[in-house]
Amino acid sequence: MAPVARPALTLAAALLGFALTTFDASAVTVGLPSLGAQLGGGVSGLQWVVDAYTLAFAGLMLSTGALSDRIGAARAYGLGLAAFLVASVGCALAPQLGWLIAARVAQGAAAAVVLPASLSLVRLAYERPAARARAVAVWAAGGSVAVAFAPVAGGALTTAWGWQGVFFANLPFGVAALVLLSRRPAQAAQERRRIPLDVSGQVTAVLVLVGLTVAVIEHGPVRWVALMVAVGAAAVFPRAERRAAHPVVPLGLLRERTVAIALAGGCAASVAFFGLVFVYSLFFQQEQGRSALGAGLLFLPMTSLIAVTNLVAGRLTARLGPKPPMLAGQCLAAAGALLLLTTGPDTPSLLLAFALIPLALGCALSVPALTVAVMEAVPAERAGTAAGVLNAARQNAGGLGAAVFGSLAAGGFTAGLRTSLVLSAAVMALAAVATSRMRGGRPQAGPARQESGTAERDMRAG
Repeated sequence: MAPVARPALTLAAALLGFALTTFDASAVTVGLPSLGAQLGGGVSGLQWVVDAYTLAFAGLMLSTGALSDRIGAARAYGLGLAAFLVASVGCALAPQLGWLIAARVAQGAAAAVVLPASLSLVRLAYERPAARARAVAVWAAGGSVAVAFAPVAGGALTTAWGWQGVFFANLPFGVAALVLLSRRPAQAAQERRRIPLDVSGQVTAVLVLVGLTVAVIEHGPVRWVALMVAVGAAAVFPRAERRAAHPVVPLGLLRERTVAIALAGGCAASVAFFGLVFVYSLFFQQEQGRSALGAGLLFLPMTSLIAVTNLVAGRLTARLGPKPPMLAGQCLAAAGALLLLTTGPDTPSLLLAFALIPLALGCALSVPALTVAVMEAVPAERAGTAAGVLNAARQNAGGLGAAVFGSLAAGGFTAGLRTSLVLSAAVMALAAVATSRMRGGRPQAGPARQESGTAERDMRAG
């Protein structure tokens, strides 16, 4: 496939949309106490404000990745971004918590279209693997910059205009991304493939994700009913995927060792990072009495270094291959979580802000590398599907991490926080063990290499 003309313009448009979807998830977290004071709902209600977005994002991304392959990455990206902006307005105008949660579902569904399409745009725009690795790192850095400034911006917007300002802030940046997309050259016909959607696989996947999240957040009979639904759907899902002509999760893709290990690493990083950001946002404000802006500023030492680390990870991946930065990052993140165990409720806030840095840098080092590993393991025409699977796994893991860690904190903040740190260290250590078994080596030229060809045959078989 010929490279897309003006790849830098394509990269800029893709980066901005990805940053928007990431910003919205993180910025809202800092405004949760203010939101809860106005709309009510308690801790479980605040968890649903986060997880309604994450569930729609993660669950539907399985199909929207294939949608990007079917209708073309640019078209899917434009439609998804426009819907995201409309849903953002709906969130800002929500008069009650139920309305807001419903609008967050719509926003997450739109973001599910934007993210895999944006990564597919980058994958299609760069022909050389080394250049593609650097471009993916820049794309990941865009999300990291959004993560870096989201707590501060979210705190500032909440302090100045209320929590609604977080959602209205999406509008100018979303319009800018659409303008950049409109200047991109027309799609090549090869980008579009007539792939039927896997309805049964999508429905069972959503039932698993929603059931697990409800079981974690809610209590009483609802928890057990949700758990049974999740278990039943999980049992049906593999059978549905084997029967589907074009499954949302090609089982053959998961049999590719590189892809499976990268997926596990991405899930571990999301659990550790997003779960702990959720808990520490509440900790700084509810336990230490900080304002929303003050809490956001305390995340700045941690998040301001993430974008730089992403770029370093891209260069290391282009030179050494994905395995070394993945392994180094996972070990650093596990050590960072253990380091936080030495802190407590009386630890000065500023010291905690700097103690969060090793965990964040470890995740930032591993994520671009594992993203490149997945993108290089599949042929270009299946990039949207692979991006959907990877990011669905990561988003769902982040949502479950927030739900689990929030539930632990609700039962006793100090004990729950320490348990969350132990779990974070454990998942990152297990990811490092898995990564140590991954094949090494630099990215190879072109999607026609043997590994990609094997992955394509396996996906068809799966």
